Amino acid sequence: MEWWHYTFQPEPTPGTYYDVPVTAPESPMPDAAIERLMQRYEGDVPGASLLVLHDGEERVHRGYGRSDLEHGIEAGAATNYRLASVSKQFTAAAILLLAQDGTLAIDDRVRRWLPSLPSATDAITLRQLLTHTSGLLDYEDLMAEAYEGQIRDAGVLALLERENRLAFPAGSAYRYSNSGYALLALVVERASGMTFPAFLHSRIFLPLGMHDTVAYVAGGEEVSNRAWGYSEIDGQWQRSDQSSTSAVLGDGGIYSNTHDLARWDAALYDDRLLSDASRALAFGKQVEVAGEGAATHYGFGWRISGDTRWHSGETIGFRNVIVRWPAQRLTVILLSNRNDPAPYQTALDIGRRVLED
Repeated sequence: MEWWHYTFQPEPTPGTYYDVPVTAPESPMPDAAIERLMQRYEGDVPGASLLVLHDGEERVHRGYGRSDLEHGIEAGAATNYRLASVSKQFTAAAILLLAQDGTLAIDDRVRRWLPSLPSATDAITLRQLLTHTSGLLDYEDLMAEAYEGQIRDAGVLALLERENRLAFPAGSAYRYSNSGYALLALVVERASGMTFPAFLHSRIFLPLGMHDTVAYVAGGEEVSNRAWGYSEIDGQWQRSDQSSTSAVLGDGGIYSNTHDLARWDAALYDDRLLSDASRALAFGKQVEVAGEGAATHYGFGWRISGDTRWHSGETIGFRNVIVRWPAQRLTVILLSNRNDPAPYQTALDIGRRVLED
């Protein structure tokens, strides 16, 4: 209303003061547009944890939905999800750290470290394992249809030892390979003299303060604040947390949360963990990718599309993604404990929303 429509009356309670808090909230306020994009994860459904970092500041950091439907536990920033193939960037970093140490070389032949592999693998190098250009057969295709129990990284090696053939000559093509990253985890063990989980803990997680992150082995260190995976079947959410391949560590066995991944993201901007040369290798356009949607190149454990560096992770009951815009100092991390939807497009939409502000 215009000012001349008001009448001026005495204050009804001139001696009363109202205590209205004006302090800023402890956590960042969510953006309405971002909340709309995340609406499908809200409520009594398998949920998600979202972190948006821009110029080192948290734009959004919160959980949606449930990490455990049976017990009604809400998802949050401390919820630990199975990262699936987002784990590959840590496997690649472990190899790069050993190369920095001088313990191995990126162009070592894989049979130097795993001599039990058949002669067909003679020409395969660690670089080719890192870039999915080795030609190794997919271990999932070699497993018996009714596989008993869970296969581990050593089991992947045992399967490949029996196959003296490749899908294509080493270095001649790109084909995404979980087999290659399972072997890389074993190379880390042979070269370091440590178990793969112990190496990751001592050389990456502990130095960066990633205290809740673990390469999970049943019977070993438990996962705190664990999210359980779910799949929608006939309109109902059913727990579907593990499969016969869920115990392979090198290609997807790490659990982590958005708090810890913020520390990981920060370390990728400087040399506190990886040298400039190592980060150039990890994020460099090592090989051209065809037939895999948005990715145009692959580095070492990272996909490259335009000005983004990213990787998704999909396994039974989990869908995750980390997307980085390094030039704009922007990162979107979206972790979810459900089989649908794939979060990559949502993360891109959130990132564009932030960049438009």
